[in-house]
Amino acid sequence: MEPLVRERLVTFLSSRFDGDVVLEDLEVAMPLRDPLRILLNKGRGARVTVRASGILLRQRGARETYPLLQLRGLTFDFDASRVFGAPAVIDLVRVEGLELAIPPKGERTFTSTLQGPLRPDADGLKVPQVIIGRVVADGATLVVLPKDPAKAPLRFDLEKLTLYSAGAGVAMRYVTTLRNAKPPGIVDCRGTFGPYDVAEPGETPLTGDYSFRQADLAVFKGIAGLLDSSGRFSGKLNEIIVDGEATVPDFRLSAAGNTVPLTAAFHAVVDGTNGNTRLDPVQARLGESPISCRGGVVRYPGEFGKTVDLDCAAKNAGLDEFLRLAVKGSAPPMTGRVDFDVKIVVPPEKLPYDEKLQLAGPFKLRDALFTNPTVQARLDDVSRRAQGEPSNMAIRAATSSFEGRMTLKQRMLTIHNLVFRIEGAQVRLAGRYNLRSDTVDFRGQVRTEARLSRMMKGWKRVVLVPVDPFFAKDGAGAQFDIAVTGPASSPRFGLDRRKKPAAGKPAAAPRRPKPPAR
Repeated sequence: MEPLVRERLVTFLSSRFDGDVVLEDLEVAMPLRDPLRILLNKGRGARVTVRASGILLRQRGARETYPLLQLRGLTFDFDASRVFGAPAVIDLVRVEGLELAIPPKGERTFTSTLQGPLRPDADGLKVPQVIIGRVVADGATLVVLPKDPAKAPLRFDLEKLTLYSAGAGVAMRYVTTLRNAKPPGIVDCRGTFGPYDVAEPGETPLTGDYSFRQADLAVFKGIAGLLDSSGRFSGKLNEIIVDGEATVPDFRLSAAGNTVPLTAAFHAVVDGTNGNTRLDPVQARLGESPISCRGGVVRYPGEFGKTVDLDCAAKNAGLDEFLRLAVKGSAPPMTGRVDFDVKIVVPPEKLPYDEKLQLAGPFKLRDALFTNPTVQARLDDVSRRAQGEPSNMAIRAATSSFEGRMTLKQRMLTIHNLVFRIEGAQVRLAGRYNLRSDTVDFRGQVRTEARLSRMMKGWKRVVLVPVDPFFAKDGAGAQFDIAVTGPASSPRFGLDRRKKPAAGKPAAAPRRPKPPAR
C-alpha cells in the first residue's frame, strides 16, 4: 500500500499546485488486525495512518529560489476502502512546519493548461479526487514575495490555523490566530480562502473578519499607546480591501507624555506583494476633534522602509487637544478652535517619531485664549491699549485669531506669514518655535486702531500727541516692529530693536574670517 499512497499523494500535490514535488520520507501504518479486514471487507473499517516528512513543491515556471510549498511533516488517516475509490475522503490532516510562499502576479513564465479536478497530469496519470474535512496547521507561515527579488518578503506567522472543507474547487473556511510583528499584538481572523488559483496564487480570493488586540505602539519610537482594531476584509491575496475601526485610548507622543484618546474608521487597500497600503479615507477623532485623512503607507524607490504620506484636514477642532499631545505639562498653553489642511510625512529613518515627523500646510485658529494668566493678562493689556482704553478693566479675556502657514521638520516649527488678530490690533509675524528647547522667536509688525498717545495713561497721553503722526501709517493708528521671544510658556513681548539695513541697501554680508598668519 505504501507505493500506492506515495504515488497518489505526490500526484495530488503536483496537480493541485501545478508543480514538481519532492517527498523525502513516507510511512504507512495499519493495526495488525486490519489487513484481514481489507481482504474480507474490501478495506471497509480498516484505518490506514500516513506520516510524510520533507515535502517540498516548486511551482512550474516560478522563481527557483523560493519554493511555493514546504512541509516539515504531514499526518492523516483514512478508511482503507477509500484508497481505491473516488473521491478519497480524509477527515483530518495535521500539518507541521507549513510555509506557503505567494509569488507576485505575472511572475510565472509557464501556466498549466490542464483543467478540472480529474485532469491527467504531465505523466498521463489520473489525478485523484480528494475531499478533506479539516486541516490543522498550527505554526504555519504565509510568505508574500515582492516583485523585486532583492527585497525581503513579507512574512505572517500563524500561531493557530484550521481550515475546513479543503476540497478542490471550493472556498475553505478558516480560523487563525497570528502574532503581528510591528506593532506587536495578537490578530484573530476567520473567513474563507479560495478556491486556490493554481496559475496565479496571489489571485486567490480571501475574505474574513479580524480582531487586533493590545498592539503596543511604543515599538515605533516617539509614540505610545495600546491599539485595538477590528473590521472586515475581502479581495485577493495580492490586493486586500479592509474596512475597520481602531481605538487607542492612551495615545501619546513620548516627548510630551500627555495622553489623548484616538479613534479611527478607515477604508484601506493593501498590496500583498509589497505591503503598500492606500488609505482612502480615514475618519479619525483625536479626543473630540474630527480629522479626515487620505494617503498611504508606501515604500518609495531606494528606501529601506515605508513612508507614511497623508493629507489631513480638520474643521473646527479643539486646539487644546492637539497642543496637549505636543507640549509638556498638564495644561496646554492655548485653547480655541483650529482648522488645518496639512501634508504629513514620516520617512523610514531610524529616528524617534517626533524627530522625523514632517508637517506643511495652512492653518487657522479662532477664539484662542492663553491658559497662562500672565500671558493672557499681557494680551488683555495690549487689547485695551490698542483700542485706546488702557484703563478700562472691563475689557478682558481678549480672544485671538491666527492664520498662516506652518512647516515642521526635525522638531522645528516654522511659521510663515502669520496674521494674528485681537480686539483693536492686528499682528503680522514670522519665525520659529523650537520644540527641542521649547522656545519661540517671532518677529513682525503690530498695527493698532488707536494712536500712540491714546494707548498711554496719565500725562503721557498729552506729551505723546505731537509724535502720533510719526507712528500712524497706512491707515493704522500706530505701527510698530515687535518681537516675541523666550520660553513658549512665558514669552516676552516687546519692540524689535534689531538693526535693519537702510532703505534700498542690502544687508551687509557676513565677514569672512581672516586667514591665519603665515
